[in-house]
Amino acid sequence: MDRVVVIGGGLAGASAAFALRKGGFAGELTIVGDEAHRPYERPPLSKGYLRGAEAAEQAEVRPAAAYAEKDIGLRLGARAITVDRTRQSVRLADGAELPYDRLLLATGASPRNLAVPGADLQGVMTLRTFDDADAIRAAAERAEQIVVVGGGWIGSEVAASLRQLGHRVTMVVNGSNPLEHVMGREVAAIYGQLHRERGVEIISGRVTGVEGTKQATGVRLDRGTVLPAQLVVVGIGAVPRIELARRAGLAIAHDGVAVDAQLRTSDPAIFAAGDIAAAWHPRYEQRLRIEHWDNAKRQGAAAARNMLDAGEDYARVPYFYSDQYDLGMEYRGYAPEWDAVVLRGQPDERKFVAFWVRDGRVVAGMNANDWDAAKAVSALVAEHAPVAEIPADLTQLVTAA
Repeated sequence: MDRVVVIGGGLAGASAAFALRKGGFAGELTIVGDEAHRPYERPPLSKGYLRGAEAAEQAEVRPAAAYAEKDIGLRLGARAITVDRTRQSVRLADGAELPYDRLLLATGASPRNLAVPGADLQGVMTLRTFDDADAIRAAAERAEQIVVVGGGWIGSEVAASLRQLGHRVTMVVNGSNPLEHVMGREVAAIYGQLHRERGVEIISGRVTGVEGTKQATGVRLDRGTVLPAQLVVVGIGAVPRIELARRAGLAIAHDGVAVDAQLRTSDPAIFAAGDIAAAWHPRYEQRLRIEHWDNAKRQGAAAARNMLDAGEDYARVPYFYSDQYDLGMEYRGYAPEWDAVVLRGQPDERKFVAFWVRDGRVVAGMNANDWDAAKAVSALVAEHAPVAEIPADLTQLVTAA
């Protein structure tokens, strides 16, 4: 194998490139990224970077010198438009062609846009890039009132950051509290209280339109209410960028690129990782497509090792984290459905552990402001432990680890 091309200049792509060099690959290695920035991590965009507390350089996967040192070529501001699987070549929008022996697709995802009248007005924004975060921060300074549409992780983190900057923020959610659809009522209520205490107004409803002529002036809800807003930040999920894979004729599943447990697509010379990879997971015996920082980082590196014929199944238990105000958390496991949520610790003091239970066993767990419990939570999730093995006393849980 002499040439590897990585399409996608994000965390998954960069992690793969450095893992290839670590694994001994000495051939030609090129990352193609459509942003002008070197590969960077996206979690700070809704947190420290959005608040101006972290510099862009702090979010970079590696500094510029590291790419030169490892002889990793960067084609930034470049867009791949076709993959010729017969000739094993990638054609870029500028006409350049990059031949490959192995190809990694790590094209990530794009923010889902509001499909309502007025969604194209000035002042309606999404968050995915450095440039998006810069634009939101600047617009927030000019806005008297801000509406965040969506109560998922991006929406709730953006609302927290903008409120920490001192702006007036209203968050529109589907349920009674943010994160209700992913965390359940018990944990969502804790986050809802946290946001309300910090001054965020939370309104349940469905957005039917954005008011204004050229500039957004308000958000209209299904019950007819109009919420004044000069800035509308939309955080309603993301859409995997699989157009390139689809045009190449690769198998698609679960809105992503279908890959096996070793992250290989239906073409044995092409691999996929990160947000677009619908990967067969040996533990769960189904395809999972996970849009989180940890997955991009770990999966990119795993794909690289398998491009070097490691034969390694990617079986990591899903993990992600979130920081909102002074509440930090880590979540492990996979719980699209659950029968109950079991809390341990001191939820009223926002130092607790939560477990999502299905058929009497732990399928996911979260430690919130309790970093000592992380190992124990991880073990209980990995073991698919019966609920009876979760002690009532958090101290016992930590000690048992």
